[in-house]
Amino acid sequence: MAAIDPVPELKAEIARLIRELEQAESYELRLRALIMAVKEQLAAGNAERALSMLNAALNDFDSATDVVVPSKGS
Repeated sequence: MAAIDPVPELKAEIARLIRELEQAESYELRLRALIMAVKEQLAAGNAERALSMLNAALNDFDSATDVVVPSKGS
């Protein structure tokens, strides 16, 4: 019986994890940018605009695909 080479599967898993980390890093950068923009609006006295930005962000979060847990078929 020939031994099964786990290397291709391992490489595929590593590549998937790298893609996942890159997506998570991108998500983190967007969150940091949003936080800074909201702080700027609050500092300028624009509470309504800040709340609107946060509501839009919550809507985006709710409709976004989960970054950490891949969807079926990934």
